[in-house]
Amino acid sequence: MRLSAKTVYAARALLELALAPCDGEPMRIEDIAHAQNIPERFLPQILLALKAAGLVESRRGSQGGYRLARPASAITLADVVRRFDSELLEGSPAEGGGRQGVVESALAGIAGTLERTLAGVTIAELAERDRAAHDVLHYVI
Repeated sequence: MRLSAKTVYAARALLELALAPCDGEPMRIEDIAHAQNIPERFLPQILLALKAAGLVESRRGSQGGYRLARPASAITLADVVRRFDSELLEGSPAEGGGRQGVVESALAGIAGTLERTLAGVTIAELAERDRAAHDVLHYVI
């Protein structure tokens, strides 16, 4: 399965917003782009699409930026894929019946399995994985 760069960048932007301190302050586009190595020129378009999907909210002004519109535990990878690569979750269009329908039915089942798997992974879980991967134990002797 090959996801578009927009889908991957969107998931990484959501991850960065989930990793932000819980003080409720929005993050600037430049900070998100730098932290997640996302080309800054693509990020405004991606964040606008995430805003239209109800996944992020924005605030204007010098103290403005973006933050999650709902808890990270309520945002899944399926939400992101539905927004940017929805065709991956649609299966194959039915063409006629009979023997051809068997193939389309199998592909629809696979698409359903993929969607359920993506729906089982939240941005909060990804944030926990990221924190665990970057936790460094310091021992003082």
